[in-house]
Amino acid sequence: MKKNEIRILYKQKRRKLISSEKEKLEDLMLIQFQKLPILENFSIMSFAPIEVQNEFDPYLCEEFCFFRNENTSLSYPIVNSYTDNIDSFIIGEETEFELNNYGIAEPIGGIKINPKDIQVIFMPLLAFDKSGYRVGYGMGYYDKFIKLCSPKVIKIGFSFFEAEIIDDLNELDEKMNYCVTPTQIYEF
Repeated sequence: MKKNEIRILYKQKRRKLISSEKEKLEDLMLIQFQKLPILENFSIMSFAPIEVQNEFDPYLCEEFCFFRNENTSLSYPIVNSYTDNIDSFIIGEETEFELNNYGIAEPIGGIKINPKDIQVIFMPLLAFDKSGYRVGYGMGYYDKFIKLCSPKVIKIGFSFFEAEIIDDLNELDEKMNYCVTPTQIYEF
């Protein structure tokens, strides 16, 4: 299936999830996430879910990482309209957020982090395939950002649904290392 078709289909599938069902799926995904063989001390770039898209909320996974190591550093992306890329800013409990032009909550202010210092990236997605490629919202921000990161960065996607076939991959697409679903962890 082509990416544009996948985007339409998976947005519809997510919209059909009722709140209690989504919460149950997120709880199951946290259980799977806890099985990942990731580092104990790391810098994570996460993301704020797009609520109107019924997107996976990585908050529970972030909290688990802090439980494992209170020195975990957490950053969130901000779309940089000048570079047509994203920058990542360290956040804390006091950080305030505002919606950008895409309806995504971004931190206000904060300390910009060098992409090479990020060890783990939580990646939003609509769908993924069994080779580790994902279909996002079509802007390519994460694929471009990953090229600025260390080659050792661990990229983790989260999907309510199992793998899909993507027919139109290209050389700009970046692979994930893992994708967490409610039933399993895909490793690529």
